[in-house]
Amino acid sequence: MRLDGVLFFPVTPFTADGALDEEALRRHVADGVRAGAGGVFAACGTGEFHALSPEEYERVVRVAVEATSGRVPVFSGAGGPLPFARACAEAAARAGADGLLVFPPYLVSAPPAGLVGYVRRVCAVTDLPAIVYQRGNAVFTPDTAAELALEPNIVGFKDGLGDLDRLQRIVLAVRQVAGRDFAFFNGMPTAEMTVPAYRGLGVNLYSSAAFCFVPEVALAFHRAVTEGDEALTERLLAEFYRPLVELRDLVPGYAVALVKAGVALRGLDVGGVRPPLVDAAPRHVDRLERLIKRGLEIVEC
Repeated sequence: MRLDGVLFFPVTPFTADGALDEEALRRHVADGVRAGAGGVFAACGTGEFHALSPEEYERVVRVAVEATSGRVPVFSGAGGPLPFARACAEAAARAGADGLLVFPPYLVSAPPAGLVGYVRRVCAVTDLPAIVYQRGNAVFTPDTAAELALEPNIVGFKDGLGDLDRLQRIVLAVRQVAGRDFAFFNGMPTAEMTVPAYRGLGVNLYSSAAFCFVPEVALAFHRAVTEGDEALTERLLAEFYRPLVELRDLVPGYAVALVKAGVALRGLDVGGVRPPLVDAAPRHVDRLERLIKRGLEIVEC
């Protein structure tokens, strides 16, 4: 199944006592697919992958698959310590996922050749197609990215580093050797801010955290970008996305906490975040509420 359009990274809802809230997750995913998501990425960064037990991880993926009902592909995260990442890949296959997003290994910094070995070991336990995520301590060279692109079940490369010179060289190297469709993704936090720059490299797919709580705005932005409506693109960047990024950057971890607060403001209680993240402060939630209202005003006028 091919990924297209706005990619949806759902949050993972928790109950008041901190347990996984499967019914809220089911509704959240179903609402996103109904709104027009082009793919679902469950148990990933926005979904607090780092804070889930192995059992919760598999339940999250299974619920997402069930709620999506085959309408769009479902990918799930796999990363951290190598044995855990491999267990996630196996659990994702059992739960019916369509593919994997391979996160960096835990904490350690490794040379590119070691990262290749890590990705290969994770992907070896399943036939699921996999997207490799470049971010933080997982930085690839053009040669190692091209080497991975030759693996039969590695189908994409997601960049969360933001080094456009490096990414351009990776894109060129991969396209010279892949010999098949290979997808590139903009994986920057609040990716809409860098969509115009990434599109200049031919990287059109991106993940949208805003889609979780304002799908109307996220979809309107995607249409504006793809249809060449520069006026609306710039207006949304200036009046919605830039203030959202400035709010997000006030507190580490707000890239998740604010999204959960936004989902709650739109009518679905998804609970708080798990430590070490902290929930958004009330004054910041008030700012987010005003931003949501502004974004909706822009796309509805």
